Amino acid sequence: MAWMLHPQELAERLFRLSTDLLELQAHSVKRSLGLPSVDPVLPQADDARFVDPVWTESASWDLVKEWYLAFTHHIQDILYETPALSDRERRRAAFWWRKWLNAVAPTNYLWSNPVALQKLVETRGESLWRGVENMMEDVLSGNVRMTNPDDFKVGENLATTPGAVVFRNHLLEVIHYAPRSERVGAEPLVIVTPWINKYYILDLTARKSMVRYLLDQGVDVFITSWKNPDASMRDLAFDDYLVEGIDRIVQLAREFTGQSRVHAVGYCIGGTALASYMAWANRRYPPEQMPVADWTLFTTLVDFHKPGDIEVFIDPGSIDHLTEQMARKGYLDGKEMAASFRLLRSNSLVWHYIVKGWLYGEAPAAFDVLYWNMDSTRMPYAMHAWYLRELYLHNRLIQPGSLTVAGQPIDLGIIRQALYAVAAEDDHIAPWQQAFRTLHHVSGDKRFVLTTSGHILGIVNPPVRPAKRAYWAGPAHRKADSPRAWQANVKQHAGSWWEDWMHWLKPRLGESVPARPAATAEFPSLAAAPGTYVHEH
Repeated sequence: MAWMLHPQELAERLFRLSTDLLELQAHSVKRSLGLPSVDPVLPQADDARFVDPVWTESASWDLVKEWYLAFTHHIQDILYETPALSDRERRRAAFWWRKWLNAVAPTNYLWSNPVALQKLVETRGESLWRGVENMMEDVLSGNVRMTNPDDFKVGENLATTPGAVVFRNHLLEVIHYAPRSERVGAEPLVIVTPWINKYYILDLTARKSMVRYLLDQGVDVFITSWKNPDASMRDLAFDDYLVEGIDRIVQLAREFTGQSRVHAVGYCIGGTALASYMAWANRRYPPEQMPVADWTLFTTLVDFHKPGDIEVFIDPGSIDHLTEQMARKGYLDGKEMAASFRLLRSNSLVWHYIVKGWLYGEAPAAFDVLYWNMDSTRMPYAMHAWYLRELYLHNRLIQPGSLTVAGQPIDLGIIRQALYAVAAEDDHIAPWQQAFRTLHHVSGDKRFVLTTSGHILGIVNPPVRPAKRAYWAGPAHRKADSPRAWQANVKQHAGSWWEDWMHWLKPRLGESVPARPAATAEFPSLAAAPGTYVHEH
């Protein structure tokens, strides 16, 4: 309707379409005659579906690829350029069309995928038989498996860093890790992990474990391991996560170490909760009794104005529908949330595994991050409904006094403690430009870091030689910097931002003291790390 109401723009769009189709037709004629011709339409840089040489070297398959890409790109362009349509509706329409276009790609079907056909011939049908077996296993598991769950076991080859559960309530277990150095910084580090998925993303294998790296640096580490809620926990509120979760681990770390202050870290939704806690604590405690000395955020949003691709699921009707579903069950099933996040990157997180597993007959590779990603958790009804409505839909966390949490009006502007904030360049869950806007809402000294890669691998980013990734780091100023202006004025570094973080954090931890054991007589071990809550399904 919008295009019909704008005939001039429609005519210009159709002219460009016809010009490109004529060029594509000429390319088709040349290839069919065996003449050389440069592809007029190229896949996007991150599109790995057509990397096999057969899609270019074979004239027939090249034409299949080219016509598919041509219509895909033009449909996307037409949707993005629709006149008199709001940006939000344009992005929503383009998203759902893109999902359909991805689904009908020739790579996804046996008879239109030359690589799958070649494997079928070479293996004398064995690849197809293995593919059927993989498909049936996926059907029985209720998921398209990205890795084989039998390859990993938490506590045996994942989450193996020694430690002890020193506190447990109905909401979380607190793990205190055994030291790996003789001396540590006096003030401990408290890590608030997201309760979407499980805490051990920061303690995968020994080589990738951030926890182990921190211990090697002489940091005394406490971490949250959240309980996987069921229907009996339907009324758990965001207030409970703040008071009985974050404040509880902060106070316990202070009591355990005998220190008046801790240093706090929040990751993803754990970071959003930590930001809320910092505003709450700055109002709840006098300045001299503020229990957190400084804080660090990993890929965290507090301003949800443009929350990335996930906004296609965020509108009053969608949230009402989801809230009704949660009200009936008492929780949001983790598989539903995981499916939504995978849909955001359907080519790389869904169709890639269907093609590899079902068409090529390849067994899922052993990949610890993907195993963690499949180890989903539930969200309690009251907390998640509030979170979606108040933060994502109404964006009230950045509105001073608009939210009251645990009896205190929330104003991020009163947070005066120094902040170290990390965002990831390719993050589609917490886009880095939006994560940067956190700096506009808090006071105090701020250092911002932008790392390459995405929401997970940008954070699970241990130092290696030679360096695999890079990062930009530098101070940032409240409302004085835009994301791009900040990036243009800071230096890019090869390697892991973990080392930059240690330069910032370690001098703040106080004097060096003898390392403390994982558990004591006053705080006995309730279970060895990784604890019991992490095993709940």
